[in-house]
Amino acid sequence: MTEHDKSWYVIYTKSRQEKIVEKWLNEKGIECYLPVQKKLRQWKDRRKWVETPLINSYVFVRIANDKEYMTVLNTEGVVTFITFEGKAAKVPDRQIEAIKLLLANEADLEVTSQSFEEGDEVEVKAGPLKGLQGSLINVKSKRKVKVRIDHIGQSILVDIDMKYLQKKNRRL
Repeated sequence: MTEHDKSWYVIYTKSRQEKIVEKWLNEKGIECYLPVQKKLRQWKDRRKWVETPLINSYVFVRIANDKEYMTVLNTEGVVTFITFEGKAAKVPDRQIEAIKLLLANEADLEVTSQSFEEGDEVEVKAGPLKGLQGSLINVKSKRKVKVRIDHIGQSILVDIDMKYLQKKNRRL
């Protein structure tokens, strides 16, 4: 089995069990990715930076066969695979790389399952996110680039200065 035989999929975990599921899957030899970001949390008596999952209850796994599929499903804390038309939904490698790029550049990210009206397709033409493509949207009077992760019903929003964007085509 080569790396090219493996594909990324998304699993849904029990609430607040993403990190432990990632640990257990790694112990079983399953390649997985839990995108996390640092957030400043405020309690009554203190403030602290904590790593929180970018998408609650979602962990990405990279597997190649039915045996690994069943190993993932039989891991405590895993609820199910996210499916599309009855089959586990594959996530393209480029989408995983886009998430890693956004997190590595400490972009101001926001995750939402809200549906947005389609807008202009744009590409980042400069800066650390150069080459990233998405749909331009307007949320709370801010311009943001929306990067859609295929088949999982989630979107990642990132603040990008308009001077770094170029239109790919016009909105119909």
